[in-house]
Amino acid sequence: MIRAAAEDDIQEILRIEREAISPPWTHGMLLSEIYNGDSIFILTSISAGSVTGFIILRRAADEAELLQIAVDKAARRRGIASMLMNAALDRARDAGVCAVYLEVRKSNSAAIGLYKKYGFTSAGTRKDYYASPVEDAVIMKLLLPAAQYGV
Repeated sequence: MIRAAAEDDIQEILRIEREAISPPWTHGMLLSEIYNGDSIFILTSISAGSVTGFIILRRAADEAELLQIAVDKAARRRGIASMLMNAALDRARDAGVCAVYLEVRKSNSAAIGLYKKYGFTSAGTRKDYYASPVEDAVIMKLLLPAAQYGV
């Protein structure tokens, strides 16, 4: 099931954060995104209170930045990241977003492969962008086709 993230989900999201993202976001940062009207913050769950993955995009005018996507270690390789990407990109397109940007660790070949699968292309690098460990980021961009209303 894909649904909007809620405040009650933060502990589960933090659990996934700690195993998947370095450095992980704080409770306050996640709470801020849940209540930010410009954020698309959705998750997958198999039952109430469980979170198997999540994605956060933040809109600014007709563009968005993919801030995070993470899947529970035990649920990986089951298409959850693809489900999240599809749902988030559909919502972004419906909100009038025409381009999505992201930064990804240069060494994160799995994530880069996922993004390329969706049509993201390299748009540059950010030197020493990441800490823990220090690493360059690859900037990627995806142009979204306009939503087709009434079709």
